[in-house]
Amino acid sequence: MSFRWGIAGTGAIARGFAEALGRLPDAELVAVGSRRQQTADDFGERFDVPRARRYGSYEQLAADDGVDIVYVATPASHHHHHTLLFLRAGRAVLCEKPFALDAAQAAEMVATARAEGRFLMEAMWSRFLPAYVRIRELVAAGAIGTVLAVDGDFGYRLPAAPGDRMFDPAQGGGALLDLGVYPVSLASMLLGEPDQVRAFGQLGETGVDEHVAILMGYRTGAVALAKASLRAGLSCTGRISGTTGSIELPAFMHCPDEILVRGPAGTERLQLPAALDTTDTGTADGGAGDPPNRAGGGLHHQARHVHERLRAGHLDSDVMPLAESVSVMRTLDAVRHQIGLRYPGVDLAPARPAGEAPAAAGDLQEEQGTRR
Repeated sequence: MSFRWGIAGTGAIARGFAEALGRLPDAELVAVGSRRQQTADDFGERFDVPRARRYGSYEQLAADDGVDIVYVATPASHHHHHTLLFLRAGRAVLCEKPFALDAAQAAEMVATARAEGRFLMEAMWSRFLPAYVRIRELVAAGAIGTVLAVDGDFGYRLPAAPGDRMFDPAQGGGALLDLGVYPVSLASMLLGEPDQVRAFGQLGETGVDEHVAILMGYRTGAVALAKASLRAGLSCTGRISGTTGSIELPAFMHCPDEILVRGPAGTERLQLPAALDTTDTGTADGGAGDPPNRAGGGLHHQARHVHERLRAGHLDSDVMPLAESVSVMRTLDAVRHQIGLRYPGVDLAPARPAGEAPAAAGDLQEEQGTRR
């Protein structure tokens, strides 16, 4: 059984995902949608999308009944709208990170997927990379004891340029949603939703956050620190510290090719290339001596997971659950509230009081109604 994919958006991440789909024998890229016909045609020409299915609007893509799954790769400001559009048209959706602009939007996306009986997942690709899979295995096996601290940062100096989405609040720009979401998601993967959030940040001339630090505290006594920046080149590394050892993620922490594990038995460096499969020994066609297939840089891992979940009849992911995607957005909302970061047309809801229990997965629809 093959899965027929459509891609909404034609930017760099959409191109990388299209290349990644080419690595999966059970994936077909059959359609693309864009705001303009020319960009849809250019993208379709590059990736052999049939001419009749290169759409100059997202509504036309949504109406294509020959599409099983849509990968939403539009700006963050449009993730909510486009995800609802495709879900209501009967499509499964893989939505690029950040999942939405705030937790209220995210909760509505989840509620709509459940109401329509359609698969939905946030495309937090890090979760599916070999290094992150191994991290979860090591932590579950007690290789570093109980996790007490998670640290991560992601930042680089990016000069502001006219029209650059990273500096446009109307497109969800800034360091927090684009870069900071990675270390926050890493902390969430290992420690869950924090009970306390403290944030410090600087807003630039255009109104987006250009430099931010987030301290998260948990009832267990664990802590997490995340930093993101468009003003400074950060280390872009991560570290998970436990009671008996640690795991280090070298740059870039969101897609590492190796991890360093320090434990009671010594130190071990594990090679886990993000762009490869663990069984890769040559090219996709098995050519001996040829370099392995690295197309897509590792984006194919999450697409394969979507196929596996759909085949098993699931409408949610057990690696990047919808409840957790909403939880991460609640944490980011708390950060925005504290540093005064606002997006046009998005209400800045009060942060969840420290110590208040996070909403359960089954309460997402009700929470949507009270937090909007």
